[in-house]
Amino acid sequence: MRPWLAAWSVAAILAVATTAARAAEEPLKVCLDEDRPPLSVHHKGKPDSGFDVLLAQAIADRIGRPLKIQWFESKLDEDSSPQLEANALLSDGRCSLVGGYALTTDSLVKPGMKTARLPDFAGATRDDRRRRVALGVLVPSQPYVYSPMTVVLGPKAQGRKIGDIGDLGGLRLAIESGSLGDAILMTFDKGRLIDSITHLVPGRDDLLGALQRGDHDATLIDLGRFDAHRAAHPETTITASGYYYPIGANRGYVGLASDGALIDAVNKALTSLAAEGKIAEFGKQAGLTYLPPREPAILGDVWTKIIQR
Repeated sequence: MRPWLAAWSVAAILAVATTAARAAEEPLKVCLDEDRPPLSVHHKGKPDSGFDVLLAQAIADRIGRPLKIQWFESKLDEDSSPQLEANALLSDGRCSLVGGYALTTDSLVKPGMKTARLPDFAGATRDDRRRRVALGVLVPSQPYVYSPMTVVLGPKAQGRKIGDIGDLGGLRLAIESGSLGDAILMTFDKGRLIDSITHLVPGRDDLLGALQRGDHDATLIDLGRFDAHRAAHPETTITASGYYYPIGANRGYVGLASDGALIDAVNKALTSLAAEGKIAEFGKQAGLTYLPPREPAILGDVWTKIIQR
């Protein structure tokens, strides 16, 4: 081999090795909601915790990169939504993945607007809070946990057998106005339960607190929310019925379509972690009632499904 050709070959190999080393050193940046126990929790002066924190670290370890979590705070208004917030964070380069994302067809469609505001995030400046970000196209990872609605019972209804929504007949029901649970209960069997339902205002009324006091007998909420309440109030006398509404969403990661190689690497890591039982283990550690993903991987039009039932 000619000396100049050999020297060029060595230089090329070293350049590739250096690029690979830099890629391995680059942190895997994952955006997580700072106040969504037991999935993810970030409170000043306390260690970060939650199922998604444990899983993100395991994913980073599997693909050989250090983990960096970008914490954000979700505050919905008329100009925002979980879909737009996630897209803005990704499109602005705040992270490469958003964890704990509900995988539905509606949440993955191309956004109807070209720009969106960023949610409040750790390290945000005044300018960050004002500007708008050009949006990209979202793509999901494979799901890693199933997130259903469950019936939660108050002290007076403890032990009541619930095998279907119809078994709530005769109970005093409470639900937050405008929620998915509200739609399910109000439309069940052509409105059969309407006279038993009390509507509470989200963010103002304490739904689970009212249930604990015995003001109501049952409600229908996200399973993770009950897990969070139970962890914060270990002495609670409200109980899970064990019934899961049959229409639920999987959760997974979401990234940008332009970062397909990363999504592929994440999917491989998720497959191996699930096969080893690690993901279920993380759920147990975080106090999450872990349920493995179910078909369909991406939930279709949930409102139509509810009305048809």
